[in-house]
Amino acid sequence: MRLDQATPEQLREWEAQLSQDYEAIVSKQLSLDVTRGKPSAEQLSLSDALDGILNGNYKTDSGVDTRNYGGIDGIPEAKRLGADLMGVPEENILVGGNASLTLMHQTMMAAYEFGLTGSESAWSNITSPKVICPVPGYDRHFTVCEQLGIEMVTVPMTADGPDMDAVEELIKSDSSIRGMWCVPKYSNPTGVVYSDATVERIAKLGDIAHADFRVFWDNAYAVHDLIDNPPQLASVFDLCAKHGTENTVIQFASTSKITHAGAGVAFTAASAANLAGLKAFLGACTIGPDKVNQLRHARFLPNRDALMAHMKKHAELLQPRFDAVLNALQNAFADTDLGSWEKPVGGYFVSFDTRPGCAQETVRLAAEAGVKLTPAGATFPYGDDPQDRNIRIAPSVPSVEEVVGAMEVFVTCVKLASVRKALADQ
Repeated sequence: MRLDQATPEQLREWEAQLSQDYEAIVSKQLSLDVTRGKPSAEQLSLSDALDGILNGNYKTDSGVDTRNYGGIDGIPEAKRLGADLMGVPEENILVGGNASLTLMHQTMMAAYEFGLTGSESAWSNITSPKVICPVPGYDRHFTVCEQLGIEMVTVPMTADGPDMDAVEELIKSDSSIRGMWCVPKYSNPTGVVYSDATVERIAKLGDIAHADFRVFWDNAYAVHDLIDNPPQLASVFDLCAKHGTENTVIQFASTSKITHAGAGVAFTAASAANLAGLKAFLGACTIGPDKVNQLRHARFLPNRDALMAHMKKHAELLQPRFDAVLNALQNAFADTDLGSWEKPVGGYFVSFDTRPGCAQETVRLAAEAGVKLTPAGATFPYGDDPQDRNIRIAPSVPSVEEVVGAMEVFVTCVKLASVRKALADQ
Protein backbone atom coordinates (compact mmCIF):
# COMPACT_ATOMS: atom_id res chain seq x y z
CA MET A 1 0.00 0.00 0.00
CA ARG A 2 1.50 3.28 -1.15
CA LEU A 3 -0.74 6.28 -0.69
CA ASP A 4 1.39 8.49 -2.90
CA GLN A 5 0.52 6.24 -5.85
CA ALA A 6 -3.12 5.51 -5.01
CA THR A 7 -6.09 6.70 -7.05
CA PRO A 8 -9.11 8.20 -5.28
CA GLU A 9 -11.04 5.03 -6.06
CA GLN A 10 -8.35 2.86 -4.44
CA LEU A 11 -8.34 5.07 -1.36
CA ARG A 12 -12.10 4.74 -0.98
CA GLU A 13 -11.90 0.96 -1.39
CA TRP A 14 -9.14 0.73 1.21
CA GLU A 15 -11.05 2.96 3.60
CA ALA A 16 -14.15 0.80 3.34
CA GLN A 17 -12.24 -2.44 3.96
CA LEU A 18 -10.15 -0.99 6.80
CA SER A 19 -13.26 0.44 8.46
CA GLN A 20 -14.78 -3.02 8.38
CA ASP A 21 -11.62 -4.55 9.84
CA TYR A 22 -11.54 -1.87 12.53
CA GLU A 23 -15.15 -2.42 13.60
CA ALA A 24 -14.42 -6.13 13.93
CA ILE A 25 -11.54 -5.29 16.28
CA VAL A 26 -13.67 -2.90 18.35
CA SER A 27 -16.24 -5.62 18.82
CA LYS A 28 -13.64 -7.77 20.59
CA GLN A 29 -13.61 -5.28 23.52
CA LEU A 30 -9.87 -5.57 24.10
CA SER A 31 -8.06 -4.00 27.04
CA LEU A 32 -4.32 -3.74 26.33
CA ASP A 33 -1.78 -1.17 27.50
CA VAL A 34 1.53 -0.34 25.80
CA THR A 35 1.92 3.15 27.26
CA ARG A 36 4.85 3.10 29.69
CA GLY A 37 8.18 1.30 29.76
CA LYS A 38 7.79 -0.53 33.04
CA PRO A 39 9.33 -3.92 33.82
CA SER A 40 6.91 -6.82 33.64
CA ALA A 41 6.07 -8.89 36.71
CA GLU A 42 8.36 -11.60 35.31
CA GLN A 43 11.25 -9.14 35.22
CA LEU A 44 10.55 -7.87 38.73
CA SER A 45 10.58 -11.44 40.01
CA LEU A 46 14.19 -11.80 38.86
CA SER A 47 15.16 -9.67 41.86
CA ASP A 48 12.98 -11.16 44.58
CA ALA A 49 16.13 -12.44 46.32
CA LEU A 50 16.56 -8.86 47.55
CA ASP A 51 13.94 -9.69 50.16
CA GLY A 52 15.82 -10.98 53.20
CA ILE A 53 19.26 -10.84 51.59
CA LEU A 54 20.73 -8.90 54.54
CA ASN A 55 19.65 -11.61 57.00
CA GLY A 56 19.96 -9.23 59.92
CA ASN A 57 23.39 -7.87 58.96
CA TYR A 58 22.79 -4.17 58.35
CA LYS A 59 26.41 -3.04 58.66
CA THR A 60 28.64 -2.01 55.80
CA ASP A 61 32.17 -3.38 55.38
CA SER A 62 33.43 -0.39 57.37
CA GLY A 63 30.97 -0.98 60.21
CA VAL A 64 28.38 1.71 59.41
CA ASP A 65 24.88 0.79 60.63
CA THR A 66 22.72 1.46 57.55
CA ARG A 67 19.55 1.62 59.65
CA ASN A 68 20.60 4.98 61.06
CA TYR A 69 20.77 8.54 59.76
CA GLY A 70 23.58 10.02 57.69
CA GLY A 71 25.61 9.28 54.61
CA ILE A 72 24.05 11.84 52.34
CA ASP A 73 26.02 10.66 49.29
CA GLY A 74 25.51 6.93 49.85
CA ILE A 75 27.48 3.99 51.22
CA PRO A 76 30.76 2.88 49.59
CA GLU A 77 29.33 -0.50 48.54
CA ALA A 78 26.55 1.23 46.60
CA LYS A 79 29.05 3.63 45.05
CA ARG A 80 30.93 0.60 43.73
CA LEU A 81 27.72 -0.65 42.16
CA GLY A 82 27.20 2.77 40.58
CA ALA A 83 30.76 2.76 39.28
CA ASP A 84 30.17 -0.69 37.72
CA LEU A 85 26.96 0.52 36.12
CA MET A 86 28.19 3.92 34.89
CA GLY A 87 31.87 3.31 34.21
CA VAL A 88 33.17 6.16 36.34
CA PRO A 89 35.39 6.29 39.48
CA GLU A 90 33.66 5.59 42.79
CA GLU A 91 34.70 8.96 44.18
CA ASN A 92 32.60 10.69 41.52
CA ILE A 93 29.39 8.83 42.47
CA LEU A 94 26.52 10.01 44.65
CA VAL A 95 23.88 7.41 45.54
CA GLY A 96 20.28 8.36 46.24
CA GLY A 97 16.88 6.75 46.60
CA ASN A 98 14.93 4.69 44.11
CA ALA A 99 14.50 7.17 41.23
CA SER A 100 17.08 8.83 39.01
CA LEU A 101 14.30 11.22 37.99
CA THR A 102 14.32 12.53 41.56
CA LEU A 103 18.06 13.16 41.35
CA MET A 104 17.66 14.85 37.97
CA HIS A 105 14.89 17.08 39.28
CA GLN A 106 16.90 17.94 42.40
CA THR A 107 20.04 18.67 40.38
CA MET A 108 18.23 20.91 37.91
CA MET A 109 16.43 22.68 40.74
CA ALA A 110 19.74 23.22 42.51
CA ALA A 111 21.30 24.57 39.31
CA TYR A 112 18.31 26.83 38.69
CA GLU A 113 17.56 28.17 42.16
CA PHE A 114 20.89 28.09 43.98
CA GLY A 115 23.68 27.35 41.51
CA LEU A 116 25.88 24.29 41.54
CA THR A 117 29.07 26.29 41.96
CA GLY A 118 27.87 29.18 44.11
CA SER A 119 24.92 31.58 44.03
CA GLU A 120 26.40 33.51 41.12
CA SER A 121 26.02 30.38 38.98
CA ALA A 122 22.25 30.03 39.51
CA TRP A 123 20.35 29.89 36.25
CA SER A 124 17.64 32.08 37.78
CA ASN A 125 20.07 35.00 37.71
CA ILE A 126 19.10 35.52 34.05
CA THR A 127 15.63 36.36 32.81
CA SER A 128 14.84 33.28 30.73
CA PRO A 129 17.26 30.35 30.93
CA LYS A 130 16.76 27.71 28.25
CA VAL A 131 17.44 23.99 27.97
CA ILE A 132 18.04 22.10 24.71
CA CYS A 133 15.82 19.05 24.19
CA PRO A 134 16.56 16.56 21.38
CA VAL A 135 13.26 15.36 19.89
CA PRO A 136 11.59 13.01 19.98
CA GLY A 137 12.61 12.66 23.61
CA TYR A 138 11.57 11.68 27.14
CA ASP A 139 8.39 13.32 28.39
CA ARG A 140 9.43 13.37 32.05
CA HIS A 141 12.49 15.47 31.21
CA PHE A 142 10.13 18.01 29.68
CA THR A 143 7.93 17.95 32.78
CA VAL A 144 10.91 18.87 34.98
CA CYS A 145 11.60 21.94 32.86
CA GLU A 146 7.94 22.93 32.74
CA GLN A 147 7.59 22.74 36.51
CA LEU A 148 10.67 24.90 37.03
CA GLY A 149 9.58 27.37 34.36
CA ILE A 150 12.60 26.69 32.14
CA GLU A 151 12.04 27.27 28.44
CA MET A 152 12.77 24.33 26.15
CA VAL A 153 14.22 24.58 22.65
CA THR A 154 14.37 21.55 20.39
CA VAL A 155 16.92 19.98 18.07
CA PRO A 156 16.29 16.92 15.89
CA MET A 157 17.51 13.45 16.78
CA THR A 158 19.54 11.72 14.09
CA ALA A 159 20.84 8.18 13.71
CA ASP A 160 23.98 9.31 15.60
CA GLY A 161 22.25 11.23 18.38
CA PRO A 162 21.28 14.90 18.61
CA ASP A 163 21.96 17.09 15.58
CA MET A 164 25.18 18.52 16.94
CA ASP A 165 25.45 21.22 14.30
CA ALA A 166 22.10 22.54 15.54
CA VAL A 167 23.17 22.16 19.19
CA GLU A 168 26.42 24.06 18.70
CA GLU A 169 24.72 26.79 16.68
CA LEU A 170 22.12 27.32 19.41
CA ILE A 171 24.77 27.55 22.11
CA LYS A 172 26.87 30.00 20.09
CA SER A 173 23.91 32.21 19.16
CA ASP A 174 21.96 32.21 22.44
CA SER A 175 23.81 33.05 25.66
CA SER A 176 20.76 32.03 27.75
CA ILE A 177 21.23 28.32 26.97
CA ARG A 178 22.03 26.70 30.30
CA GLY A 179 21.40 23.00 29.81
CA MET A 180 20.71 20.04 27.56
CA TRP A 181 18.94 16.72 28.09
CA CYS A 182 20.46 13.51 26.72
CA VAL A 183 19.52 9.82 26.79
CA PRO A 184 22.71 8.58 25.16
CA LYS A 185 22.21 4.82 24.93
CA TYR A 186 18.98 3.40 23.48
CA SER A 187 17.56 6.89 23.51
CA ASN A 188 13.98 7.25 24.69
CA PRO A 189 12.05 6.72 22.46
CA THR A 190 14.11 6.14 19.30
CA GLY A 191 16.57 3.55 20.60
CA VAL A 192 19.51 5.40 19.04
CA VAL A 193 22.97 4.97 20.58
CA TYR A 194 25.03 8.15 20.36
CA SER A 195 28.04 7.77 18.08
CA ASP A 196 31.59 8.26 19.38
CA ALA A 197 31.83 11.52 17.43
CA THR A 198 28.60 12.83 18.96
CA VAL A 199 29.70 11.97 22.50
CA GLU A 200 33.01 13.77 21.95
CA ARG A 201 31.28 16.86 20.57
CA ILE A 202 29.01 16.89 23.64
CA ALA A 203 32.06 16.62 25.89
CA LYS A 204 33.55 19.63 24.10
CA LEU A 205 30.46 21.82 24.55
CA GLY A 206 32.07 23.25 27.66
CA ASP A 207 34.53 25.02 25.38
CA ILE A 208 31.78 27.08 23.71
CA ALA A 209 28.94 27.15 26.26
CA HIS A 210 28.39 29.43 29.25
CA ALA A 211 30.30 28.31 32.35
CA ASP A 212 27.02 27.35 34.04
CA PHE A 213 25.86 25.15 31.15
CA ARG A 214 25.23 21.52 32.13
CA VAL A 215 24.40 18.42 30.11
CA PHE A 216 21.96 16.14 31.96
CA TRP A 217 23.18 12.73 30.76
CA ASP A 218 20.37 10.32 31.60
CA ASN A 219 22.00 6.96 30.89
CA ALA A 220 18.90 5.03 31.96
CA TYR A 221 19.57 2.08 29.66
CA ALA A 222 23.32 1.72 30.08
CA VAL A 223 23.17 -2.08 30.53
CA HIS A 224 19.77 -2.78 28.97
CA ASP A 225 21.00 -4.65 25.91
CA LEU A 226 18.85 -7.10 23.98
CA ILE A 227 21.64 -8.71 21.95
CA ASP A 228 25.10 -10.15 22.43
CA ASN A 229 27.95 -7.82 21.43
CA PRO A 230 25.78 -4.69 21.72
CA PRO A 231 26.86 -1.24 20.55
CA GLN A 232 29.23 0.46 22.99
CA LEU A 233 28.74 4.00 24.20
CA ALA A 234 31.85 6.15 24.41
CA SER A 235 32.74 7.40 27.91
CA VAL A 236 31.63 11.00 28.19
CA PHE A 237 33.37 11.11 31.58
CA ASP A 238 36.75 10.25 30.04
CA LEU A 239 36.21 12.62 27.12
CA CYS A 240 35.33 15.51 29.45
CA ALA A 241 38.56 14.81 31.34
CA LYS A 242 40.43 14.80 28.02
CA HIS A 243 39.04 18.20 27.04
CA GLY A 244 39.11 19.80 30.49
CA THR A 245 35.32 20.13 30.66
CA GLU A 246 34.65 17.98 33.73
CA ASN A 247 31.92 20.29 35.03
CA THR A 248 29.93 20.22 31.79
CA VAL A 249 28.25 16.79 32.06
CA ILE A 250 26.29 15.34 34.99
CA GLN A 251 25.36 11.68 34.58
CA PHE A 252 22.38 9.77 35.99
CA ALA A 253 21.39 6.11 36.16
CA SER A 254 19.43 3.76 38.39
CA THR A 255 18.49 0.15 39.04
CA SER A 256 14.81 0.94 38.48
CA LYS A 257 14.59 -1.39 35.47
CA ILE A 258 17.26 -3.74 36.83
CA THR A 259 15.81 -4.82 40.18
CA HIS A 260 12.53 -3.71 41.78
CA ALA A 261 11.40 -0.61 39.93
CA GLY A 262 9.73 0.98 42.94
CA ALA A 263 12.53 0.06 45.36
CA GLY A 264 15.74 0.58 43.42
CA VAL A 265 18.80 2.76 43.83
CA ALA A 266 19.69 5.86 41.80
CA PHE A 267 23.10 7.30 40.98
CA THR A 268 24.62 10.61 39.96
CA ALA A 269 28.13 10.82 38.54
CA ALA A 270 29.71 14.24 38.39
CA SER A 271 32.78 16.34 38.98
CA ALA A 272 33.82 17.20 42.52
CA ALA A 273 32.52 20.75 42.07
CA ASN A 274 29.11 19.62 40.84
CA LEU A 275 28.82 17.01 43.59
CA ALA A 276 29.62 19.63 46.21
CA GLY A 277 26.83 21.86 44.93
CA LEU A 278 24.35 19.00 44.82
CA LYS A 279 25.26 17.78 48.32
CA ALA A 280 24.83 21.30 49.69
CA PHE A 281 21.33 21.34 48.25
CA LEU A 282 20.48 17.84 49.51
CA GLY A 283 21.79 18.67 52.96
CA ALA A 284 18.90 21.08 53.42
CA CYS A 285 16.17 18.60 52.49
CA THR A 286 17.26 15.15 53.69
CA ILE A 287 19.23 13.46 56.46
CA GLY A 288 20.29 10.79 53.99
CA PRO A 289 18.89 8.17 51.61
CA ASP A 290 17.71 4.63 52.33
CA LYS A 291 21.05 3.00 53.04
CA VAL A 292 19.47 -0.34 53.93
CA ASN A 293 18.20 -0.64 50.37
CA GLN A 294 21.57 0.47 49.04
CA LEU A 295 23.23 -2.34 51.00
CA ARG A 296 20.67 -4.87 49.74
CA HIS A 297 21.51 -3.94 46.16
CA ALA A 298 25.24 -4.02 46.76
CA ARG A 299 24.97 -7.58 48.06
CA PHE A 300 22.58 -8.68 45.33
CA LEU A 301 24.80 -7.25 42.55
CA PRO A 302 28.30 -7.44 44.07
CA ASN A 303 30.25 -6.86 40.83
CA ARG A 304 29.84 -6.12 37.15
CA ASP A 305 29.81 -9.79 36.17
CA ALA A 306 26.80 -10.36 38.44
CA LEU A 307 25.13 -7.25 37.04
CA MET A 308 25.55 -8.34 33.42
CA ALA A 309 24.43 -11.91 34.12
CA HIS A 310 21.30 -10.47 35.70
CA MET A 311 20.67 -8.22 32.69
CA LYS A 312 20.96 -11.23 30.39
CA LYS A 313 17.87 -12.64 32.11
CA HIS A 314 16.01 -9.39 31.45
CA ALA A 315 16.96 -9.53 27.78
CA GLU A 316 15.59 -13.07 27.47
CA LEU A 317 12.20 -11.80 28.65
CA LEU A 318 12.20 -8.58 26.63
CA GLN A 319 13.52 -9.74 23.27
CA PRO A 320 10.39 -11.71 22.22
CA ARG A 321 8.22 -8.70 22.99
CA PHE A 322 10.39 -6.41 20.86
CA ASP A 323 10.42 -9.02 18.11
CA ALA A 324 6.62 -9.04 18.15
CA VAL A 325 6.53 -5.26 17.62
CA LEU A 326 9.23 -5.13 14.96
CA ASN A 327 7.90 -8.11 13.04
CA ALA A 328 4.43 -6.56 12.94
CA LEU A 329 5.80 -3.26 11.65
CA GLN A 330 7.97 -4.97 9.07
CA ASN A 331 5.13 -7.18 7.79
CA ALA A 332 2.65 -4.30 7.60
CA PHE A 333 4.72 -1.36 6.45
CA ALA A 334 7.82 -2.55 4.59
CA ASP A 335 7.89 -1.00 1.12
CA THR A 336 5.01 1.34 1.97
CA ASP A 337 4.88 5.06 2.67
CA LEU A 338 2.71 4.67 5.77
CA GLY A 339 5.42 5.07 8.37
CA SER A 340 9.00 4.61 9.50
CA TRP A 341 10.54 3.22 12.66
CA GLU A 342 13.78 2.45 14.45
CA LYS A 343 14.96 -1.10 15.16
CA PRO A 344 16.44 -0.81 18.65
CA VAL A 345 18.74 -3.47 20.08
CA GLY A 346 18.18 -2.36 23.67
CA GLY A 347 16.19 -0.10 25.91
CA TYR A 348 12.44 -0.15 26.41
CA PHE A 349 10.77 1.49 23.43
CA VAL A 350 10.09 1.38 19.71
CA SER A 351 9.55 4.76 18.05
CA PHE A 352 7.18 4.90 15.08
CA ASP A 353 6.58 7.88 12.79
CA THR A 354 3.29 7.96 10.90
CA ARG A 355 2.65 10.08 7.85
CA PRO A 356 2.36 13.75 8.89
CA GLY A 357 -0.87 14.53 10.64
CA CYS A 358 -1.81 10.96 11.54
CA ALA A 359 -0.36 10.21 15.00
CA GLN A 360 -3.15 11.68 17.13
CA GLU A 361 -5.83 9.98 15.07
CA THR A 362 -3.98 6.66 15.25
CA VAL A 363 -3.79 6.89 19.05
CA ARG A 364 -7.47 7.85 19.26
CA LEU A 365 -8.57 4.95 17.06
CA ALA A 366 -6.42 2.52 19.05
CA ALA A 367 -7.93 3.72 22.34
CA GLU A 368 -11.45 3.16 21.02
CA ALA A 369 -10.38 -0.33 20.00
CA GLY A 370 -9.07 -1.09 23.50
CA VAL A 371 -5.33 -0.45 23.09
CA LYS A 372 -3.80 2.35 25.14
CA LEU A 373 -0.79 4.10 23.59
CA THR A 374 1.35 6.94 24.92
CA PRO A 375 -0.41 10.18 23.90
CA ALA A 376 0.73 11.51 20.55
CA GLY A 377 2.97 14.51 21.14
CA ALA A 378 4.26 13.24 24.50
CA THR A 379 7.77 12.85 23.06
CA PHE A 380 7.96 16.61 22.36
CA PRO A 381 8.11 19.55 24.78
CA TYR A 382 4.73 20.93 25.76
CA GLY A 383 3.11 17.90 24.08
CA ASP A 384 3.43 19.59 20.70
CA ASP A 385 4.68 17.39 17.87
CA PRO A 386 4.66 19.94 15.04
CA GLN A 387 4.18 17.26 12.39
CA ASP A 388 1.87 15.05 14.48
CA ARG A 389 3.89 11.95 13.58
CA ASN A 390 5.66 10.29 16.50
CA ILE A 391 4.21 7.45 18.57
CA ARG A 392 6.13 5.62 21.31
CA ILE A 393 5.41 1.91 21.76
CA ALA A 394 6.33 0.26 25.09
CA PRO A 395 6.02 -3.54 24.86
CA SER A 396 7.62 -4.63 28.14
CA VAL A 397 4.58 -5.16 30.41
CA PRO A 398 2.08 -7.17 28.30
CA SER A 399 2.68 -10.83 27.49
CA VAL A 400 4.07 -11.68 24.07
CA GLU A 401 0.60 -12.75 22.97
CA GLU A 402 -0.85 -9.45 24.17
CA VAL A 403 1.83 -7.50 22.32
CA VAL A 404 0.96 -9.40 19.14
CA GLY A 405 -2.71 -8.50 19.67
CA ALA A 406 -1.92 -4.87 20.39
CA MET A 407 0.18 -4.60 17.24
CA GLU A 408 -2.64 -6.03 15.10
CA VAL A 409 -4.79 -3.17 16.36
CA PHE A 410 -1.98 -0.63 15.93
CA VAL A 411 -1.31 -1.62 12.33
CA THR A 412 -4.98 -1.36 11.40
CA CYS A 413 -5.29 2.04 13.08
CA VAL A 414 -2.22 3.44 11.31
CA LYS A 415 -3.56 2.30 7.96
CA LEU A 416 -7.07 3.63 8.59
CA ALA A 417 -5.87 6.99 9.88
CA SER A 418 -3.48 7.34 6.93
CA VAL A 419 -6.07 6.49 4.28
CA ARG A 420 -8.66 8.80 5.81
CA LYS A 421 -6.11 11.64 5.96
CA ALA A 422 -5.21 11.06 2.30
CA LEU A 423 -8.89 11.18 1.34
CA ALA A 424 -9.44 14.37 3.35
CA ASP A 425 -6.44 16.01 1.68
CA GLN A 426 -7.69 15.39 -1.87
